[in-house]
Amino acid sequence: MNDKYFFDSNIIVYLYSEDEPDKQSIAKALLKKSQPIISTQVLSELANVLRKKFKCEYTEIAAVIAQVRVACQVATITPDTIENALTLAEKYHYSFYDSQIIAVALAENCTTLYSEDLQHGQVIESMLTIQNPFLGSMKPA
Repeated sequence: MNDKYFFDSNIIVYLYSEDEPDKQSIAKALLKKSQPIISTQVLSELANVLRKKFKCEYTEIAAVIAQVRVACQVATITPDTIENALTLAEKYHYSFYDSQIIAVALAENCTTLYSEDLQHGQVIESMLTIQNPFLGSMKPA
């Protein structure tokens, strides 16, 4: 079985953040490993961070979104995904939006969810392992 990787929004943001070069380097290494999967939610969150935090113009944001769409497979959030996210939120006690990320990763049959914000090492539904690639002892696989 080929492993499939899902990137949470923070991993994608670090690709474009020059404030933390170590995290940027790790995010770039993960991206080179394989074509990761992201969701439309990740694209939306990226656009919001680029505008609010990095003060990018909309034309710059559009160019970044186009780059990310080429580098990543983009999964669309569906009504079924939303329903599953609600179930996961109740079961695992994550926020709805974090659970929606998890729900899409599961729907796409991913084995690893790279995220800085979720519980490192947790296995969701006996299928998806959350990995924080920025932990000191961890290197991109």
